[in-house]
Amino acid sequence: MTSVAPAPARAVAARIRDLTKTYGTGAARVVALDGVSVDLYAGEFTAIMGPSGSGKSTLMHCAAALDAADSGSVEIDGTPLAGMKDKQLTALRRDALGFVFQSFNLVPTLTAEENITLPLAIAGRKPDPEWYATVLDAVGLRERLSHRPNELSGGQQQRVAVARALVSRPTIVFADEPTGNLDSRSGAEVLALLRRTVAEFGQTVVMVTHDPVAAAHTDRVVFLADGRVVDELREPSRESIMERMAAFDVAGPGA
Repeated sequence: MTSVAPAPARAVAARIRDLTKTYGTGAARVVALDGVSVDLYAGEFTAIMGPSGSGKSTLMHCAAALDAADSGSVEIDGTPLAGMKDKQLTALRRDALGFVFQSFNLVPTLTAEENITLPLAIAGRKPDPEWYATVLDAVGLRERLSHRPNELSGGQQQRVAVARALVSRPTIVFADEPTGNLDSRSGAEVLALLRRTVAEFGQTVVMVTHDPVAAAHTDRVVFLADGRVVDELREPSRESIMERMAAFDVAGPGA
């Protein structure tokens, strides 16, 4: 088992212990996670990096209750996922977790505003007016709320997705390659927005990425290789990330 030692005096948003996950059987068996233990700290922006097949997306999916591990445990804000029924997991994902995906995952027939408030509408709730106004100001989309996704640029669509992730004030926002479908300028704007939600709102953000430029916006980078945590880096820069990736032979594109 490989683990990252917990740092003192930091609140833990997600605690992951001894997580294993395999796919397939026999000769086709793939070990995606091989005893991963890591704490994701509250109020921090964490990047998870590694090459293709390192397990970074699987780790995020298991931590975010989108997939079930074979063994090990995940706690979100002190609440264990083990033993939860489907309805409880659905409620957890809706109320405690926010998601930002590479492909935006907006509903094409809904306006930007309807997409932002969709998770709350499904839950039969209305957004807190003060927080909703704060989120809209942060993403800078007040003039585009009546537009549908096909009337928005890629960067604007991803900002809608970020607003949707934030509107329920989740414990953690999970972002899976959030700049993967964006040009460099739009990507930088989305990363700056995620960085701002951590700095100004105390939001916890966990981002899977293969891009050192994107990871340099974070407080901490956790490196995976072959389904194991191999290192971490705090206060990262693009250069320090690339050096560490080369040193641990985890350089290269990944998903």
